[in-house]
Amino acid sequence: MTRKRVVKQHGASSAASKVQRSGRVQRDEAPSRWLKRGLLALVIFLLVPCLQRTLPELIQHLVYTHRVRVPFFIDLSRPSDLSLNHTVNMYLTSEEGISLGVWHTVPESKWKEAQGKDLAWYQDTLRDGSPVFIYLHGNTGTRAAAHRIGVAKVLSALGYHVLVPDYRGFGDSTGEPTEAGVTTDALYVYNWVKERSGDSLVVIWGHSLGTGVATNAAVKLHEQGRSFDGVILEGAFNTKGQEMATFTWYYWRLPGSGYLFPDPGEENKALFPSEENLKKMTCPILFLHSEDDHLVPIQTVQEMYEVAVTAQNAERVKMVPFDGSLGYLHNGLYRDPHLPDSLQKFVLSL
Repeated sequence: MTRKRVVKQHGASSAASKVQRSGRVQRDEAPSRWLKRGLLALVIFLLVPCLQRTLPELIQHLVYTHRVRVPFFIDLSRPSDLSLNHTVNMYLTSEEGISLGVWHTVPESKWKEAQGKDLAWYQDTLRDGSPVFIYLHGNTGTRAAAHRIGVAKVLSALGYHVLVPDYRGFGDSTGEPTEAGVTTDALYVYNWVKERSGDSLVVIWGHSLGTGVATNAAVKLHEQGRSFDGVILEGAFNTKGQEMATFTWYYWRLPGSGYLFPDPGEENKALFPSEENLKKMTCPILFLHSEDDHLVPIQTVQEMYEVAVTAQNAERVKMVPFDGSLGYLHNGLYRDPHLPDSLQKFVLSL
């Protein structure tokens, strides 16, 4: 009996000892936890400004998404593989070291005549008096995207020439896209066409990101005392008042922190101030927009339209909305059977 009691007491003593050690461990770990949390807070405090400095580059990739080159496994030098049998592929040098891949589709009526013809023949056709459209596409993908080919076919069927360039960094074009760079590319293609098209109308059609490029180019041209014959803005977006919210707002609440950690928005290269551009533009404008556009609310475009009308007048600025029940969203307007009529009316008004 004595032995059992001793063992029992020993067990109780051991349990008490463990509780005491546990208490000491917990007290010892408390400072350690606070130290770890402090170090983590310090790392975050220092890391966020570093991320801010790289944020403009990240914004560039998010805005242009030019590395997403869909559809895959397409040889852009062979537009005939995509049923564009009256189209030639060419490369234009917009700046030193920048080569732009461009497709030129002639009017559908020249389909048979175009077979086997070289680049010189295509360039000569620009003087045939038919209107010439330069299509400035949106972000992501290349000139081979289905909806871009769809637009080219619609315009060609109407008897118009269509040039579809890939901006720098897109498709097989060299370089990296920036706002200034893609605007330069658009203006170069326009000037290249004007040198070869005689008195033919030259109309710019911008889609999505391309609407920002188009309005930028229009203002640049206006500053030179020149003007596009007409501009079509499909799926236009407006960046005014949509500054990027950052999770580092607390830095600017600390005295003097603005000097240490500059606002990343100040270095944002992707501005495209379309609303401000519309106030300066003097050429006729046609807005095309689907009511079910899932990327740009039609209310946004309605506001832009009103800005453009105020700057010019309702005779020179038109807007054609498309019923949301048709399901065109952001890229599908080329499928609408009434679109050709709207385009012809606009061209005849120029």
